[in-house]
Amino acid sequence: MGVGAQDIVVELDTTLESAELAGGDVAARSPLQLFWRRFKADRVALISAAIIIFMIIVAIAAPLFVKLLGLPGPNVNDTAALDVFGSPTGPTAAHPFGVDELGRDILSRVIYGARVSLEVGIIGTFIATAVGTVFGLLAGFYRGWVDTILMRAVDVFLSFPVLVLGLGIGAACGVRGCLSGLIEPGLGTVIFIIALLSFTYIARIVRGQVLSLREKEFVEAARSLGASNNRILFREILPNLMAPLIVYSSLLIPTNILLEAALSFLGVGIRPPEASWGQMIADATPTFNTAWWYMVFPGAALLITVLAFNLLGDGLLDALNPRGDRS
Repeated sequence: MGVGAQDIVVELDTTLESAELAGGDVAARSPLQLFWRRFKADRVALISAAIIIFMIIVAIAAPLFVKLLGLPGPNVNDTAALDVFGSPTGPTAAHPFGVDELGRDILSRVIYGARVSLEVGIIGTFIATAVGTVFGLLAGFYRGWVDTILMRAVDVFLSFPVLVLGLGIGAACGVRGCLSGLIEPGLGTVIFIIALLSFTYIARIVRGQVLSLREKEFVEAARSLGASNNRILFREILPNLMAPLIVYSSLLIPTNILLEAALSFLGVGIRPPEASWGQMIADATPTFNTAWWYMVFPGAALLITVLAFNLLGDGLLDALNPRGDRS
């Protein structure tokens, strides 16, 4: 089937989705209804969304889940759970995921680690998306010297190796914080690093979209009616950016979760004794041969969360872009 035939099939499918025949009357569906119809047909995306919702609930209600499961707190050192040689023990009825070398319950720490990972991933991505959207809107709409200054600043940030810059900022802000205490050590520093390193991708994507949208007929019509630049930006262009922003943000969250895990693994992320999946994996490295459970369970939680977000992002992309144009 040629490209032209594929376009005709897609147009016909979209037309059939946007209307239904009932007694001879045509009932049009809203864009939200069309999105939901396509999205719910993707079972993988639905399962991924359910997993993410469950993880968010677990993160929010972490103390309640730990209490319901009858587990000790994430920082409780239970030396009685260690063996006679003082080594960590594997999964038991009292400790389903085993304990670490200090006798801390791994399941409890995995549950609390979900809170850290989702906070960093979601909050960091939200800040990066907001900053990147502002940069991209201004650069793409005004062009000229505004575009040059903003995009060269973005290129400067992109020129730095991500982990090297993250390690440098983490080391500098990891003791007393940065910006006169505005950025606190630990979680605050990690969120700052993620927002600083992630906004560049959103800025470039938004700039490209705005360069295209500003030449569209509806923008020209608004300008001919005397609409101000601010109205065109926020009432005409920005609403048309919501779909790509939702998709790319959902794909950026797992990247940021992995970045937090990498920083914590390298020792400049979440500070102990706060539970973090990356830090747990780092702590488990020396004892993996004898205490495999200490690395496997936080690693599996990290893998499932990242995979769920990636599959959800793919599902959102397919639902919001039925033509399959991923450019």
